Amino acid sequence: MKNKQDGFTLIESLLVLSVFLIISSITAFTLKPQYSTIDDEAFLSQLQADLLYAQQYAISHQHEVTVIFFSDQYKYNIYMRSDLPNIIERNYSTNMTVYGGSLPLYFKFLPDGNVNKFGSFYIKSSKKNYRLTVLIGKGRFYVVEE
Repeated sequence: MKNKQDGFTLIESLLVLSVFLIISSITAFTLKPQYSTIDDEAFLSQLQADLLYAQQYAISHQHEVTVIFFSDQYKYNIYMRSDLPNIIERNYSTNMTVYGGSLPLYFKFLPDGNVNKFGSFYIKSSKKNYRLTVLIGKGRFYVVEE
């Protein structure tokens, strides 16, 4: 009987390693385009959560809450009064552009949860465009991709 050692040769090991490196490099290249999509979704999700929080804050404190976007500074603030600290001050990616439409980049949630203005403003990312629409009555809003 022939005694054979178990194991891999150098060629077999290099072949397996090269296949692994090719597969992992393909995966790394496909993840880069997904980053901008994830960044967009994270911003929109955070914005919606902040707007819902502002609305609930207005209702619970029975006071107007102002939402204002500073598109040149890539941030938005949510505050009750200008002489008080901001409820929320959020910076967002410089890849996002927020600009007014039928709704300017500022509005208020009233103490009953309604808004003082209604309409749409637009959010442009590096790959997609979105429209945030604030509906008349009850302060409801939604975001759609255009």
